[in-house]
Amino acid sequence: MQIFPAIDLKNGQCVRLFQGDFTKKTIVNPDPVAQATTFARDGASYLHIVDLDGALEGRPVNLEVIKEMKKASAIPVQVGGGIRSMAQVDYYLQSGIDRVIIGSAALTDPDFLQTAVQKYGPKIIAGIDAKNGYVATSGWLDVSQVNYLDLAKKMEQMQVKTIIYTDISRDGTLTGPNLTQMEALKNHVAVNLIASGGVSSQKDLENLAKLNLYGAIAGKALYNKNISMADIIEVERLAY
Repeated sequence: MQIFPAIDLKNGQCVRLFQGDFTKKTIVNPDPVAQATTFARDGASYLHIVDLDGALEGRPVNLEVIKEMKKASAIPVQVGGGIRSMAQVDYYLQSGIDRVIIGSAALTDPDFLQTAVQKYGPKIIAGIDAKNGYVATSGWLDVSQVNYLDLAKKMEQMQVKTIIYTDISRDGTLTGPNLTQMEALKNHVAVNLIASGGVSSQKDLENLAKLNLYGAIAGKALYNKNISMADIIEVERLAY
């Protein structure tokens, strides 16, 4: 299982949110380039970067620093946050970003997602962020009446190869991932699945690996030192 250290960007700094609440922000490193370099030095093989400003504004606010992070870390990166047009997708990928994540627009503008997948195939990741099983959009500010399983099935039908599923209620809480929802998703669609939200320990990562997922995202637990990059590397090497 691929484990992605997460770097969330706001105002040019690395931050962590609690349950996606922008008012509950903690700065974990004022220098995101240094953070990316540290993760890579400690053994990370892929970074997960979210432009929180971009998620709110619908444009790549932190693109320049993301490009610096990619160059300094010298490992692949996947980026999400406010990607709502093909121009943005083109620019990110042409700037050397390895994969882009289409989140809110996957629900609100399925034609855009379909066009991106047709053009770039596996370089496009679809993000599903949900609260109580219902899809949230606009930086998690709005909750729809669409069930996460229904949206995942539609994405699969559009030939999406990878989905990141985030349980907002677990994100940044260190209460453990929603294994029940992840297992239901695993049984519902045949795509690569990346779990996000709630990881608090090496045991959590092991439990996700036992579901035979493609990947998992670790954020706050890394910054709080509940888990280390050595723990992550160990889980990545386990076979279930």
